[in-house]
Amino acid sequence: MVWYWVGGASRRLRKSSLSSSTLYLSRSIFNPLSSTTSHPTPNPNYLKPFRPQYNRFTPIPTLEFFKFDWGFRFVAHISSSVKECKENRSGNGGLGPSPSKSKVSWIDLYLPKHARPYAYLARLNKPIGTWLLARPFMWSITLAASPGHFPDLKMMLLFGCGALLLRGAGCTINDLLDRDIDTKVERTKLRPVASGLLSPFQGLSFLGFQLLLGLGILLQLNNYSRILGASSLLLVFSYPLMKRLTFWPQAYLGLTFNWGALLGWAVVKGSLDPAIVLPLYISGVFWTLVYDTIYAHQDKEDDLRVGVKSTALRFGDSTKEWITGFGIASISSLALSGFNAGIGWPYYAFLAAASGQLAWQIWTVDLSSHADCNRKFVSNKWFGAIIFSGILFGRLSS
Repeated sequence: MVWYWVGGASRRLRKSSLSSSTLYLSRSIFNPLSSTTSHPTPNPNYLKPFRPQYNRFTPIPTLEFFKFDWGFRFVAHISSSVKECKENRSGNGGLGPSPSKSKVSWIDLYLPKHARPYAYLARLNKPIGTWLLARPFMWSITLAASPGHFPDLKMMLLFGCGALLLRGAGCTINDLLDRDIDTKVERTKLRPVASGLLSPFQGLSFLGFQLLLGLGILLQLNNYSRILGASSLLLVFSYPLMKRLTFWPQAYLGLTFNWGALLGWAVVKGSLDPAIVLPLYISGVFWTLVYDTIYAHQDKEDDLRVGVKSTALRFGDSTKEWITGFGIASISSLALSGFNAGIGWPYYAFLAAASGQLAWQIWTVDLSSHADCNRKFVSNKWFGAIIFSGILFGRLSS
């Protein structure tokens, strides 16, 4: 083996036999097309097998350009630029937003290529929206349970699937109606319909498929709940238009996203108790005004440029004062709903903890930072979970 390497090295170093095919390597890795007549300095470790020495903190370079000719001349451009890697949109075959360097979506790992645009259209890679939609359902079903008993687990699972489908359908409607706006907004320009990965007809067909599955879930409910559930589609279909008409689309989203606070109770009881479900519904609307106003601050520059409206633009520098008021109204309404339902004391302990979580969001959010706005928005899954836990333990102890 040693003689093999020595022989190979000696053949590479014989200039007389390779006078017309000398190997040239560009002196600068930033100028791949430059050439030079000087020979590169031989590697003192040339007898060792080629094995780049990287450690866990070294960015692994990618070979981007080769040029070979008859004399085995090549020019290589080695780039370890993170920016270039992020700007390369072909990493997932052009199917939806390109995964980041450090995190690849499960959609790109496990779904077939033809299904990926539809998964991105339904925002399956961002489950926070499904959690925020499902929480009011879960609150209401648990609140409607008999004292000392767990909620109906079958209904919880059914509504979990319904929330997934309804949220996907809402996102599809939103992307179909906003496709012209989405192309002008940095955060949304790579969405499947806006980027051209899916045609409007394909998006519409996928919407019909999701609504058909949702109908299958709706038909398993009582007649009162069927009518109440179907009426929510009016809100779902009209919500995307609100940003064109009013500075309060977040309030309209609150009316839409918290419909489950009404529906969950109706599924269990067959009717509505306004003294309990209306404060619960109103609390969800105010909660949505908090988290979606924070979320809207990510797009305020683009919204100004394209001419759409939001509470982030309406409140401006007074945003924290406004959402503080919304947070107080949300917690107060939750307390009233629990009091009217005769729920046990653990509910109020959890409500105090949820108040702290909401206050932390409002006081610490950096509204000028897109990343921090998104972090605080996503943290609302814990607010919803704390309230659910409070209702569960409060109902079991009542």
